[in-house]
Amino acid sequence: MSAGLSAPTRRGGRADLLLTDEEHRRYHRLEQLADLLDNAIRIPGTPWRIGLDPILGLVPGLGDALGAAASSWILIEATRFGVSPAVLLRMLYNVGIDTALGAVPGIGDLFDFAWKSDSKNLALLRRHLEQPGETRRASRRLLAAVIAALFALSAGAVAAAALLIKYLLTLTSLF
Repeated sequence: MSAGLSAPTRRGGRADLLLTDEEHRRYHRLEQLADLLDNAIRIPGTPWRIGLDPILGLVPGLGDALGAAASSWILIEATRFGVSPAVLLRMLYNVGIDTALGAVPGIGDLFDFAWKSDSKNLALLRRHLEQPGETRRASRRLLAAVIAALFALSAGAVAAAALLIKYLLTLTSLF
């Protein structure tokens, strides 16, 4: 084999992954990044861990943007690993929820502590590497459910707005 190219080797934690040496190094860097962002610091006297993401989130505006930028690296690498568009959308959903809700002052910091989008995305990547077909199907089902929920919320919002306008128009006759 030429320099830098090697045969795939089995490595990994729970279940072995069939990766080249370079892919293994890339995956290991993603594990380190996800751990740094989500679980780097143990809270003394508890089993809980936090990472840099919720700490960065304490800086208004900029902190959540920096966290999202760091999280996007996992999405970029997932693309390089050949993750399907459905799985990438699911990963993007995790980062989007983390960024949007994490930006809410006070409550967002608590949400950042619990959500751990980077660990979720790394688990999705690992499942894709272990069982790409099943991960793609599960992601498509979740994506369909999210789209259906958004459609239902939108329809409900339109109906509520129409009822509110109708109610307000009945009030104008009183004045």
